[in-house]
Parts: sequence; structure tokens; C-alpha cells
Amino acid sequence: MSSELRQGYLGVLITLVVQFLFGMAVNLFVEIPKNHPGANPPEYFSGVAQNVIWAILHGPSVLLTIHAILGLVLIAFGFRLMVPAIRSRHRLTMLTAGVGALSMLGAGFNGGSFLNYHEDFSSMIMATFFGIAVTAYAIGLWALPLPQESRPPVGPSPAPPEGRSR
Repeated sequence: MSSELRQGYLGVLITLVVQFLFGMAVNLFVEIPKNHPGANPPEYFSGVAQNVIWAILHGPSVLLTIHAILGLVLIAFGFRLMVPAIRSRHRLTMLTAGVGALSMLGAGFNGGSFLNYHEDFSSMIMATFFGIAVTAYAIGLWALPLPQESRPPVGPSPAPPEGRSR
């Protein structure tokens, strides 16, 4: 169980760094049109969903498409990682997995909010949630119980097979 969590936490951390780099590339090199399908929606949540679909299927750049897809993958994996965290019954592991997953969800909603309304504070909130997620998973990775070392069996060692000379 600890091995699955250790690999999961490390995988999420690495993927978050890749996501951050794609986000910076989108921020610097992609012009998001102000009047695209889903821009300025009357209702927030349906607008976010419509904007994410637009970004994936018809976005102005492959960078935005990858950023949106990777965000959805991270959210799904974050919530999937909560299953072994809960099974571990280790409080700090459960806490960090939950905070990490919810932070990635918050970052995703604020990315969608940026596509909705083009407000810079949405990018700031998205970056803040990214930082919280990275911190949560780093603490969670650090706090995971150490794997049990395999110990040699107690007692006399078995006799060598007959017919063999040394």
C-alpha cells in the first residue's frame, strides 16, 4: 500500500510540474479570444464545462489543449489517489491526499473561470491552488510510513542440498 502511495504522490508531483510548465507556455504564447463559445456565460459551472470542452476540441493552440487535458487527468488521478490513502488509515496521508485533490479541482475551476471571464485574478487563484497541491503532495510523500524491510527468517539456516560439494 505504501509503495502505491509513494509512486502515486511522486507521479502527481512530476505531472503537476509538467502542468505548470504548460500553463506558463499558455500564459506567454497563447492568445485566448475574448469571444469564444462559452465566454461570459450567465451561469458559472456550465460555462466552465463548456470552456474546457472548447479548449480541448477547438482551442487556439495545442498548448492550451494539452494543458486542459492534463488538468482533467490530474483531477481524476488526485481523487483516485484518495482510495489507497484512505485505506492506509494514516491520518496525514489521508489529509494530504484530500487537500491535494481538492486543490487541483480548485485550480481547474479557476482555469475554467479564466476562460469564462478573462480575469487575471483567476490565474492567480489557479496558481495558488497549484502551490497548495504541490505542498500537500510533498508533505504527504515525506510523511508516508517507511516500507517494511524484509527480515531474514529467525532460526537455523537450512542445510545445503545433498550431492553438492563446496
